[in-house]
Amino acid sequence: MRSATNGTQIHIRNGRLIDPQNGIDGRHDLYIVDGRIAAVGSAPAGFAAEQTIDAAGCVVCPGLVDLSTRLGGLESELEAAVAGGITALACPPDTNPPLDEPGLVERLVRRSETLGLARVFPIGALTQQLAGEKLAEMSGLARAGCIAFSQAKHPIVDTQVLLRAMQYAATFGYAIRLQPQDSQLARDGVAHDGEVASRLGLTGIPVCAETVAIATALQLARETGARLHLARLSSAAGIALVREAKRGGVAVSCDVAIHHLHLSEMDIGFFDSNARFDPPLRAASDRDALRAAAAEGLAAVCSDHTPVDADGKQLPFGEALPGATALELMLPLTLKWASEAKLPLAAALARVTCDPAAILGIAAGTLGVGAAADVCVFNPEEPWRVTPETLRSRGKNTPFLGWEMAGKVRATLVGGRVVFGG
Repeated sequence: MRSATNGTQIHIRNGRLIDPQNGIDGRHDLYIVDGRIAAVGSAPAGFAAEQTIDAAGCVVCPGLVDLSTRLGGLESELEAAVAGGITALACPPDTNPPLDEPGLVERLVRRSETLGLARVFPIGALTQQLAGEKLAEMSGLARAGCIAFSQAKHPIVDTQVLLRAMQYAATFGYAIRLQPQDSQLARDGVAHDGEVASRLGLTGIPVCAETVAIATALQLARETGARLHLARLSSAAGIALVREAKRGGVAVSCDVAIHHLHLSEMDIGFFDSNARFDPPLRAASDRDALRAAAAEGLAAVCSDHTPVDADGKQLPFGEALPGATALELMLPLTLKWASEAKLPLAAALARVTCDPAAILGIAAGTLGVGAAADVCVFNPEEPWRVTPETLRSRGKNTPFLGWEMAGKVRATLVGGRVVFGG
């Protein structure tokens, strides 16, 4: 079957259409004209399908939106993204070199547009070279295409610098994204400061490394009025702080990584470097609190895709690079979480579609009439095994290797073009 062009009229039929933002969950056909959603349910006047996708037995939903994708190799990772049903993703600034100059941002945007796969939304560096000392030229980076600003995993030790950054961002309406971890409290740590780290002799990272950083960021957000997003929370105590702040009127949002919804410190096993993450996998009670926060809609869910080559993982646990490949696993792991938590599928899909789109402030995550036709068609029951061969990403590093998954993407459309399957 040939891929569609933007001008093609596409009919996706016989599927269960789920659009969480618009409260749709039922048997509806979807009609696409000129790269946009033309109608749901009944064909628009004059519609003549040039391409038909039979979605029998499948779910049709908005393309997934990922809040954090590290692009080790642009083409391979964007191919992995669309294979996982992801049509829009945010790229953190800790690239090589960091995204602290408009020219670098423009180049990334142009290259991604040329590939014509998933849409890439760059996150600009908050400080020059991510060094935490001098503010980056946020206005120039915003004009180049940055939708928010972050330090990624690089700390700002000088709190006055962070205050100035938030003041500047608040003045111009820019969003600030922080991964909350006090670098001094977490210094040299490689695992959760708990029973597993103690048993294995690993240096621990206490929960207070997260909560101290969250408390600081929240206080500065209150003082400045900056829009704050806290990325990759890992603890029950951290979630509690965000919940309290939102009740107090602070403009704050948060997310959790998909692996943190399924794994705990116990999954380190006997020094499994594939279970090395930053922030670390914490206690089972923390994992359960993260699941509850995502279920209630307090937290969005991201892949935290961090491809690491074999050399970076085939090391002692404490020396291995943290992170896991996750683009092709975000959807099946979301389905697994929804099933285990007895969460309606529409609610679970909201956490990876319209909720992250709202956090990023982008027009995505919806199948509303007139919206860009970014669509994911997947079979929620189709089984597959996670192996290096089944992953398109250059990174094969994941603690889920060997797991049986349910949920396989059959087709992904971006702007009305079939970019995967069909």
